[in-house]
Amino acid sequence: MTHTSIATSDAAARQAFLDEATALLGPRGLTTDHERMDAWLTDWRGRYTGRALALASPGSATEVAALVKLCAAHGVPIVPQGGNSGMAGGATPDTTGTAIVLSLRRMDRIRNLDPEAGMVVCEAGVILQHLHDAAEAAQMRFPLTLGGKGSATIGGLISTNAGGTQVLRHGTMRAQVLGLEAVLADGTLIDLLTPLKKDNRGFDLKQLLIGSEGTLGIVTAATLRLLPAPIGRATAWVGLGGIIEARTLLGRMERALGDALEGFEVVPEHCLASVLAHLPQARAPLAERHPWNALIECVSPSRDGDALSAALGEALADALEEGLIGDAVLAANDSQAEDFWTLRDSISAAERALGPAMQHDISVPVEKMPEFILAASPAIEAAFPGTCAVAFGHLGDGNVHFHVLAPKGAVRGAWEEAEGKAVSAQVYDLVTQWGGSISAEHGIGQMKVDELARLHDPAALALMRRVKAALDPQGLLNPGKLLHAAPHP
Repeated sequence: MTHTSIATSDAAARQAFLDEATALLGPRGLTTDHERMDAWLTDWRGRYTGRALALASPGSATEVAALVKLCAAHGVPIVPQGGNSGMAGGATPDTTGTAIVLSLRRMDRIRNLDPEAGMVVCEAGVILQHLHDAAEAAQMRFPLTLGGKGSATIGGLISTNAGGTQVLRHGTMRAQVLGLEAVLADGTLIDLLTPLKKDNRGFDLKQLLIGSEGTLGIVTAATLRLLPAPIGRATAWVGLGGIIEARTLLGRMERALGDALEGFEVVPEHCLASVLAHLPQARAPLAERHPWNALIECVSPSRDGDALSAALGEALADALEEGLIGDAVLAANDSQAEDFWTLRDSISAAERALGPAMQHDISVPVEKMPEFILAASPAIEAAFPGTCAVAFGHLGDGNVHFHVLAPKGAVRGAWEEAEGKAVSAQVYDLVTQWGGSISAEHGIGQMKVDELARLHDPAALALMRRVKAALDPQGLLNPGKLLHAAPHP
């Protein structure tokens, strides 16, 4: 039976849909209570707040499929949501109140973990930290981590093709996914969980869904690769005179340490000072401050910690002797290594405490990143007097988080909506001129949808819209995210 879209219908049609959805999911699986929904209607950054017809929390893939089929029949838009920790407003509904928020949080089972095969099958609502813990208990590890691992879910990480601090060696989420289970816009449940080393049966549909931000289908489970737990770990904090030297050091470390090099993060002095002020218990790793810092981590399943520390220490000693670095300290144990990572992972929160800022998740070719930072930072500060541009993050994969802090006295909310938007437009113009991407690992969401439409290749955008129209002809899956609706002829 075909129903009229509730977006334009009366209260009776809305209630009819809610009654059917409640019968399907039960009171635990569907709520219209504003207090229970409120926490899930604002994004993590607090920049977007929407309204919803209901909050749905199905407990299985079959329930998701049945609910999506019901939504398709009634013309109800769906906003999929994982941990609600995204950075681009991709899991927040609009203000019309016509969409349901479909939370995958109840679907948090690890269905199977096979250490011998090096893979795990888990549902979309599994929290990243819980997956890490389960893998560790089996003497394995999942090779992707990030600062929000305590709230980010597997489904959300897949839908945004998340990166993190280990991309240098292991790649983004796309490289970790061996198989998928997902629900399409018409309620069809597709099972692509079985991994095959060779499979030439046409399109790789799972890759199409990865990074699509819930606009083509809703991920309900995934088969992910696991690696043997490392027996050796070595971590160092290094002080440098500049970002050019950091790139040179990265090359040295890659040659000296090979596959053991897993992370290479850069942290300017401004960011370190912000974190130290934000975390009173934190301590600077080095006795003296340096314009730039690098956080280097090596792990190995074959070399123990002493051998790995010796190799890293020797490489850093050579760099110090040549004057490439100013100082360095090796973590004495895992606890000190985690302290170093806490400094890195606390940057966004520390800067947010300073006041309004425009935060940009961008990438340019690795070999161009230092020059981009040196050119873009003064250009932005000159164009917008009183701002402070800082860059930090994953130098090894060309993805640096480029934040522009507002002038002192700027009003949070008002500044972002006025001058902040102009700041971002200029940052994205610069990134595009340098051959980069306006979104490296956080997705487009609703925050960057206008900029993607303005700056991306028109032919690529047209092709993406055709794929969207083919898989979601009613436009019900996460409307307003990633792509604008196709223009009318």
